[in-house]
Amino acid sequence: MKPPSAEKPDYGNWVATKFIYIPGATGLFFLGLAIIFPFLIVVAALFLFVALYFAYARYLFSPQGADLQEKIRGLVLSSLDWDGEGQILDIGCGSAALTIALAQKYQGARIVGIDYWGKQWEYSKKLCEKNAEIAGVADRVTFLQASAAALPFADNSFDAVVSNLVFHEVGGVKDKKDLIREALRVTGKGGKFVFQDLFLWKQIYGEPDALMETIKSWGMTKSAFINTGDSTFIPALLKLPFMLGTIGTIAGEK
Repeated sequence: MKPPSAEKPDYGNWVATKFIYIPGATGLFFLGLAIIFPFLIVVAALFLFVALYFAYARYLFSPQGADLQEKIRGLVLSSLDWDGEGQILDIGCGSAALTIALAQKYQGARIVGIDYWGKQWEYSKKLCEKNAEIAGVADRVTFLQASAAALPFADNSFDAVVSNLVFHEVGGVKDKKDLIREALRVTGKGGKFVFQDLFLWKQIYGEPDALMETIKSWGMTKSAFINTGDSTFIPALLKLPFMLGTIGTIAGEK
């Protein structure tokens, strides 16, 4: 492993600036119109509140705030009961923060990070490769553009598979449980897995007990559900369904 660079990796922020600027600009627009049409002050206040909420969330996710992104990624690492021998897949690696953390923790392992990336995200394969180089793990990490819905790997390819807050974002998949099944397809026999997502969002995944029964029916040796949304480091204002209030972790062994 190469020594890490003095430069720090850029992992970005899960709250894109558009979620702040667009409602903020819209709120200011309606605020201006409220001079003529006073009733629009309510609309302006609503948009400005949304902008402030996402600005607050972005700050808390950042290292300068509460560093929530790092802490939430840490929930995946702490749930992975793996000896670090072999290959591990990170599904939806984004800016490679979790991929790199895996490489730093399991220094004898090979790590593959896949992501669809795309224009709606502030991440790219190039950014991932740069971050891995800065962190000194580029010689053991590979990044590929691929969809979580159709992983370009044979059955039982990996000794461990992880994913962090990705499955609910994958488009074109009616039943998100299919993404879990696809991830388990490439997990090797006896391999370990940890998936963290909005598993408590019943409109997407249904009841947690039913979800776990479905996963068990696929022949998993071990599987457990952890309500990570209850983590004490998550502020109350971020425990809303569309933010962190419905996150959970599914961990086990195939």
